[in-house]
Amino acid sequence: MQQTPSIPVTTSGASDEISEVKTQKPPSRWKGAASTIAILIAAPLVALTLTAFVFQSYEVDGPSMETTLQNRDRLIVWKLPKTFARITNSHYIPARGDIIVFVKQGLFEAAGGGQAKQLIKRVIGLPGDRVVVQDNHITIFNDKFPLGFNPDINHDYSQNIASITSGNVDLVVPEGEVFVNGDNRTNSLDSRAFGTISSNDIVGKLELRIFPINNFKSFI
Repeated sequence: MQQTPSIPVTTSGASDEISEVKTQKPPSRWKGAASTIAILIAAPLVALTLTAFVFQSYEVDGPSMETTLQNRDRLIVWKLPKTFARITNSHYIPARGDIIVFVKQGLFEAAGGGQAKQLIKRVIGLPGDRVVVQDNHITIFNDKFPLGFNPDINHDYSQNIASITSGNVDLVVPEGEVFVNGDNRTNSLDSRAFGTISSNDIVGKLELRIFPINNFKSFI
């Protein structure tokens, strides 16, 4: 009786296919719960870090920056340059015309016990400037302009500034400090009353107005 020759069969291809579709074990419930908890913990930590060192949202309270900013406008203030200055142990001095948020100690002592207040104003005088407020206008004297100039003229914010700057001021801005005014000069508590602001007290620079949406604006 003649035997049928055996035909070799290669099964390696089938094995390869099977190995590619091996089912994986479902992740442990404890691992999934741990991941969820980690996300829940990390999210607020990231938010707090960003708020403390990068940017923060503020709401305008009061008329001192009208007509540039209105009461209840919602703003984004950029803190990163101040953070870098703190890390490098240097002064953060914004540019003339920038709008900044800063902390001022000892305001409204009779009504509020002299606690710190956060204010928003425009930078008018820089370190080394001589600032003179007289006859209802402001003049800056420095090495570049020994005869003086009016910082409110020929700037992109000029149309928003009150035409009268009342007061009687004559001072030189110290190193590491700035002189600030509200745009609503007739209704603003600013450096004309409490003097210059230390760079240590500056929180950050206004970047965006995000609300009302129809008045969205970049101040970069």
